Amino acid sequence: MLQPPTAYIEGYAKGRLHDEALADNYIRHTTIGDPSLDPVLEELSSMNPGHLHRFVGAGIEQHDEVLREAPKSLRDFFENLEDPPWLDHQAFRPGVRAFHANVDLMLIAFVTGVLVEGFATLISKSFYITGRVGSTKRRLQQNNRQLLDIFFPGGLNRDGDGWKLSTRVRFVHARIRSLLAKSDDWNHEAWGTPLSAAHLGFAISVFSRLLLEYAILLGAKFSKEEYDSVLAVWRYAGYLMGIPEAILYTDGPSAERMYKIGKLCEPEPDSDAAAVANMLIDSIPKVADIQDPAEQQRVTALARRLSRALIGNELANHYQYPKTTTFGTLFMFRMKQRLQRMLKSDQLIRSGNFSQMIQISVYDEGGLSYKMPDHVHSSKSNEW
Repeated sequence: MLQPPTAYIEGYAKGRLHDEALADNYIRHTTIGDPSLDPVLEELSSMNPGHLHRFVGAGIEQHDEVLREAPKSLRDFFENLEDPPWLDHQAFRPGVRAFHANVDLMLIAFVTGVLVEGFATLISKSFYITGRVGSTKRRLQQNNRQLLDIFFPGGLNRDGDGWKLSTRVRFVHARIRSLLAKSDDWNHEAWGTPLSAAHLGFAISVFSRLLLEYAILLGAKFSKEEYDSVLAVWRYAGYLMGIPEAILYTDGPSAERMYKIGKLCEPEPDSDAAAVANMLIDSIPKVADIQDPAEQQRVTALARRLSRALIGNELANHYQYPKTTTFGTLFMFRMKQRLQRMLKSDQLIRSGNFSQMIQISVYDEGGLSYKMPDHVHSSKSNEW
C-alpha cells in the first residue's frame, strides 16, 4: 500500500476496497506530472520567454530551421515524439461525423456537465489558485476551439490544428505545474503534484465517456461505432496532452473504471471546487455574447438546472447550486431538440452547428499562439 498525499488517505482506502491495483495506480500518479516534458521546461525556466515561445512554436509547427537554434533538450523532446502503436486515424472518422451531427448537444454537455464534473477532483486547486478558469470569455472559447479542432476532419493529423492545440495544452500544463510547484500557495504534502497525471487521466475519462453519456441524456444518438470512435479521438488527444499511458484509458469500460476509482480516491469537492464550477457556469452568457441582463440570468439559470440534472444532486450540492427540482428537465429538453431536428434537414443542422461552434471559439487573426503564462497568478501574468 502506498503512502498517499494526506488529502487522499481516506479516499485511497475506499478505492482499494473496490480495486486495489487501479487505486494504487491512481494514487501513484498523484505525484507524477509529465515525466518527459517537465524536466525540459524546468531546465529552460530562465530562458527569455519570447525565445522559448518561438522555439516551442517552431517545434509544433515543424519549422525545422528555427528549431535547430533551440536548446538540445527541447530539440530532443520534439525529435522523440512518436505516434503510439495503437493509433488508427481511420478509427476517428465515425466520431468526427457524429460530433458534427450532434455538436450543439455535445457542446451543452461539455460545458454544463463535463467541464464542471472535472472540477470535482483536487485539480480545482490549480484553477482556483491561478485564477485560470472558465470565468473569462476567452478561456471557455479556447476550450471550445480545442473541442472543435480535434473533431475536425484531419484535425489530429500531425499538421492539423487539433494536434497542435493538444500539444500546446501539454506545454501550458507543464508551465503551470512548474509555477505552482514553486509557489507557497501549493500544499505538496496534502495535494501531491499540481495538474498531476492522475487528475489529467481522470479528466480525459470524463471528457470522453461522460461527454457521450451526457450528450445522450440531452438527446444525442450514437451508434456503437460512433461511440467507440469518439472515445478513440479523445484517447489520442489525451496522449498528445502528455497523459502517461499507464493512467490513460484504453476503451469505454477502462474510462468508466478510471472515473469510478478516481471519484472514490478523491476527497469531497470543497469551496474551491464550488467556486470554479460556478464561475464556469456564469461565463456561459458571455461566450454566447448575450448582452441583455434578463436573458443572461435566464440562460445561467437554465445552465445550472441542466448541470444539476446531468451531474446529480450530490455533486451539485457540493457546488452550492441553488436548490431546485430537475424532474422532467432532461425529458423536456430532449423533446425540444427532437422537434427542432424534425423541422430541419441533417445538412442544415450540421451547417448551423458548425457555424455556432466557430462563433463561440477563439480564432485569432495571427493564428495559434504559443505563449505560456509567466506568473502563477493569472492577473499578474502577461497575456498568453
